[in-house]
Amino acid sequence: MKSLFWRISVSFALVLLIVGCSYVFITASTAQRYFQETTQRLNATVADYMIEEVNPFQNGEVNEEALGTIMHSMMAVNPGIEVYLLDPKGEILSFVVLDKLVKLKSVDLEPVQEFLATGGEEFVMGDDPRNPGEKSVFSATAVYEEGEILGYVYIILASEKYETIASGLLGSYWMQLTFESILITMIVALLIGVVLFGLLTRHLRKIVKTVEQFKDGNLEARVPKAKTESELAVLGDTFNHMADTILDNIEELKKVDSLRRELIANVSHDLRNPLAIINGYIETLQIKGDSISSEEKEKYLKIIGASTDKLSQLVSDLFDLSKLESGQMTLKMERLKIQELLYDSSLKYELMAQTKDIQIKTQICQNLPLVKADLYLMDRVIQNLLDNAVKYTPENGEILIDACETESGVSIKIRNSGSGIPQKDLAAIFDRYYMIDKDRNGVEGSGLGLAIVKRILEVHGSEISIESDSRTYTEFEFELPV
Repeated sequence: MKSLFWRISVSFALVLLIVGCSYVFITASTAQRYFQETTQRLNATVADYMIEEVNPFQNGEVNEEALGTIMHSMMAVNPGIEVYLLDPKGEILSFVVLDKLVKLKSVDLEPVQEFLATGGEEFVMGDDPRNPGEKSVFSATAVYEEGEILGYVYIILASEKYETIASGLLGSYWMQLTFESILITMIVALLIGVVLFGLLTRHLRKIVKTVEQFKDGNLEARVPKAKTESELAVLGDTFNHMADTILDNIEELKKVDSLRRELIANVSHDLRNPLAIINGYIETLQIKGDSISSEEKEKYLKIIGASTDKLSQLVSDLFDLSKLESGQMTLKMERLKIQELLYDSSLKYELMAQTKDIQIKTQICQNLPLVKADLYLMDRVIQNLLDNAVKYTPENGEILIDACETESGVSIKIRNSGSGIPQKDLAAIFDRYYMIDKDRNGVEGSGLGLAIVKRILEVHGSEISIESDSRTYTEFEFELPV
């Protein structure tokens, strides 16, 4: 965080430095142009005044004596000027400068023509004969005789000496301005910026500190609530929500792991029992050999067969549930009469129910429409629900199968009498690792039946609901589209 803070501060200082230098350059350039334009406008008529005093040409020739006198007089008054006499093509005919060092032989007349056309009202810069490639402010006028142009008087208003002195003074001025004004302003702005960056990144530092604590194992670390609704506040709230979600997921994983262990224990127990029975009776048959009676042999083989069926059913349940949860179960959707499926299933469980004196009643509406479902899987749903109902219905109890048409489909309900399901267990009843009071009720099973029911109905686009008063009944209900 400190690295980010100082990087921002250094970046801000560099930006200030660039802005300050740019300001100095732009201001210096503007001030110089302002001074040059002021000088030109103030002295725009100097050339006109000169030819009023003396005619630089006499009989078409340069009047050197008169021209020299007036030029020296003007330079005596203003040593910062340089006077040139040009022919109509811009060639330098004569000049008066301090050290007589002139490097150009001619002057571009285009700026001169522009100057004369505007009467000196527009800012124009022309060639500096002593500095090829450089431009300077000037005053100019045309010299005529009997309507014919003889040449031009071209006066440089800022001579080389003037430029040297002005540059030195300007450099000194800007040096003083930079250190006394701009430098102080930049330092103050930098200090204010650093303080503001510190205040603006304060909440970000808290976020980074909290994240580091969370990384180090303090899962309860949270970013303090910000007073403003800024992006950093949103970032802090997002981290808090993320941390809460991670904690919830960790707790869920712990719960799932605990349930997984319980499932493994249950499945191991359920597998071990039939295997032990099968192994025990096979050993008995081997030991007794021919001494065992045919009745006993038949009895042992039935027990072995029942245990084998139970083992196969458990493995099949686990396999089917795994395919349903992974989305690998292939549906064979078809139109079917759900009432026929309900009647067939009730008949299958009639014998099992009679062993506990349980009555299975049906309350199925007439002329139910066809539903679209997988016949095998829907038969599995109904059988699992009936199997669960028979297991948990006490002796002399009752099971009711109800089916009627609704506005959106066909509703199927399977209700059984009994002690019901505690309210605290209703939310977890369809978990594949969950089984209510298995030891207390003495009910055999792995707790996979209802989980398989829920997954099958989900792949059919339906949901199952449960209702129980925790004392007298339990009812499962689901709906299939017509």
